[in-house]
Amino acid sequence: MTPLQKRLEELGKILGFIAIGICGLIFIIALFQKRDLFEMFLTAISLAVAAIPEGLAAIVAIVLALGVTRMSKINAIVKKLPAVETLGSVNIICSDKTGTLTQNKMTVVKHYIFNNLKDVSTTETSFKVSKDEAELIKSFVLCSDATFENGESTGDPTEVALVILGDKYNLTRRDLNAKHKRVSEKPFDSDRKLMSTLNEEENGYRVHTKGAIDNILKISTNALVDGKVVPLTEEMKSNYLSIAETMSDDALRVLGAAFKDTKSVIAPEEMEKDLTVVGLVGMIDPPRLEVKDSIREAKLAGITAIMITGDHKNTAVAIAKQLGIADSIEQSLTGAEIDDLSDEEFSRRINNYRVFARVSPEHKVKIVKAYKAQGNIVSMTGDGVNDAPSLKYADIGVAMGITGTDVSKGASDMILTDDNFTTIVHAIEEGRNIYNNIKKAVIFLLSCNLGEVITVFASILFFWPVPLLPTQILWINLITDTLPAIALGIDPGDKDVMKKKPRDPRESFFAKGAGVRAIIGGTLIGILTLAAFYFGLNEYGYSLHSKDIPEDVLTYARTMSFVVLAASQLFYSLTVRNSTKSIFQIGLFSNMYLIWAIIVGFILQLGVISIPFLANAFNVHNLSLRDWGLVIVFALVPLAMNEIIKVFMRAAGKDE
Repeated sequence: MTPLQKRLEELGKILGFIAIGICGLIFIIALFQKRDLFEMFLTAISLAVAAIPEGLAAIVAIVLALGVTRMSKINAIVKKLPAVETLGSVNIICSDKTGTLTQNKMTVVKHYIFNNLKDVSTTETSFKVSKDEAELIKSFVLCSDATFENGESTGDPTEVALVILGDKYNLTRRDLNAKHKRVSEKPFDSDRKLMSTLNEEENGYRVHTKGAIDNILKISTNALVDGKVVPLTEEMKSNYLSIAETMSDDALRVLGAAFKDTKSVIAPEEMEKDLTVVGLVGMIDPPRLEVKDSIREAKLAGITAIMITGDHKNTAVAIAKQLGIADSIEQSLTGAEIDDLSDEEFSRRINNYRVFARVSPEHKVKIVKAYKAQGNIVSMTGDGVNDAPSLKYADIGVAMGITGTDVSKGASDMILTDDNFTTIVHAIEEGRNIYNNIKKAVIFLLSCNLGEVITVFASILFFWPVPLLPTQILWINLITDTLPAIALGIDPGDKDVMKKKPRDPRESFFAKGAGVRAIIGGTLIGILTLAAFYFGLNEYGYSLHSKDIPEDVLTYARTMSFVVLAASQLFYSLTVRNSTKSIFQIGLFSNMYLIWAIIVGFILQLGVISIPFLANAFNVHNLSLRDWGLVIVFALVPLAMNEIIKVFMRAAGKDE
């Protein structure tokens, strides 16, 4: 269960006990006062109904459903309604780099064979090629599954970039595959970070391997230098790694290539042994232009963005610096370094890091656990089959809609149809506003219900005539309250919501003064309803302690209290929209649904007291213009009082 579900369940239990207690107390008091027991029984039952906002469950479902609809329009598809509320508490976003923080438009800009580093022009269409360079590109193209023809591409963007590189050197995928047919392969694995294929060669077969250059060097024994295969020395390994690190510092993604000749078809497990290193390429995947602003917005909202990638640490940190995620390489950690730490030590140090490089799916789960152990609410992105455990374990699992697998989408709570980090930030903003809207509806309904309880309970306690009949209480609770509550649930929301820290998931609905405001508002509504009842009796010379009050006088007084109660609740809904900003600061007409709810509420109230058969059913009658003027004055008091409280709160520097 999400924090919202737990909170609503607790609230329901508390209100249930309160309702039972009120019923019993009223009935006991009525016995001592020797009132009409049947009338008191009806009053007690109706008041118990009034104490419980029975429309709240429907309102919450409607608000969440409408919120999910709005989120789908900003490319975030939420699979589980309660997840919307959890989004509002997220303070850690663990995001993949490629495609989410970057454009996923790979372009090879450098290639390197031993002692020969070259830039790849982005303007020229074809190049002359040395024998070693041809072998490097040939291995990359043959060990790729992507296609690129007539400007249309399919497959992984990294492999597309390699195929395009081959086209520039007139080593097209079509020609190479026709000449060197693939007979076997060892697919890419996130743990190995390698992929290998076995292709036909002139005098047998050749293994082509591409992947992380450091992993390739571990399984290689030779190197291709000036067309000759020579033993791979430690000095040569250092040379390759130095070039790779230089490329990584320039935010380039580095891939190495190697091959091995064999006279016969070999099993996949034999492919990645005793290879010959050919060289490496550096490709750039530019950051998304809008992501930097989104990360800045997230920081202002108290949300920390974390980059998780399989790329080299230097590449990841270079991109992270550009985006404002990290400031230095000390804020990064590799998967191998994670393995060297115990779970307790890693959890203790987790908040020091912003970039995790060369990680496997298993590391992702460890990262999520560590952040959650520190009390964080974590969102995790993923697209592969192996990402499912981390997506499940995170508070909000986010799958990629474009590159994501069906397994990752099935394990997630939310799917990004554009694979964009910015969409996560927008979804969190929406989640915060949705929770705030639900909170507004809860506080409004409880304030209104408290007003009804105080009105009836005080009248019975002090042996006054009851100002409201059971049917009138039920009408207000089911009709007048519900329309504004729904309108509050779809409020446009606070524009400054992302300038505040994430909400603590353990925080009560009544935190930060919300409970006090609900009590003040409800008490005022109750007192003013009693005041209107007193005024109605006083008009004909009777008081609250008078005996044998004529039925027509009682009907008039109850009509006044009935209309004041409804009107004060309708007006009070305007001030509940924000706890510190006035109705003029947020815009009186910025929520037209609420304005129409108030108008419809008044029309319904007018209809009840003016249409004869309804007036008879509710035991009320029409009011004069003078009475309506008094009703409006009484009804505006709770609104005005709450607005005055906001002024003092702003002066004291308190915020929601």
